[in-house]
Amino acid sequence: MGARPVVPEVPRDYRTEGSHPAGHPRLVDLLVDRLVDYRAAVIHAEDGDVAAAIAHALDDTGTDGQVLHAPGVPGEWLAGLDVQPDDGRPAQALDQDVAAAVTGSVLAVASTGTIVLDGSPACGRRALTLVPDIHICVADRAHVVETVPEALGRVDPSRPLTLISGPSATSDIELTRVEGVHGPRTLIVVLR
Repeated sequence: MGARPVVPEVPRDYRTEGSHPAGHPRLVDLLVDRLVDYRAAVIHAEDGDVAAAIAHALDDTGTDGQVLHAPGVPGEWLAGLDVQPDDGRPAQALDQDVAAAVTGSVLAVASTGTIVLDGSPACGRRALTLVPDIHICVADRAHVVETVPEALGRVDPSRPLTLISGPSATSDIELTRVEGVHGPRTLIVVLR
């Protein structure tokens, strides 16, 4: 058996904080730019009217089918909408019967265009956010941070984290993009 290789010291001087405080307008603008670049739709909840923004999203997608929401989504976000609470059905039933899911989020990362879900009641269970073809996710402008390390420092590491950067997509060897292979084909982010 040979000598053990020398393991170099790993530098730990990377940025852990952004240049702007959470919710800064520049961060929100950067997040929107990245989300749109990733082919996600972004709807601004005018005057905080999340229900109207969600209704607009459902109308724009022509959603025809059942829409479920995470159990902790605030009632005012769903006012006047035909959206039912997640009933825990298995993934196969979510795939066959549910057109869209509505959830909240805990954070968003501007530099990567990433929405962070943690399995809390407002975010819902992972199957609800990954199986239906359309995911409408509400993100709070005040919770938009600049960097991934900054975001990870703000979440509970014992929770099941899902990091979403645009709709699910993959490319084959000829670089043909296919959406909806590993998750929702359509991601709509409602900024409140």
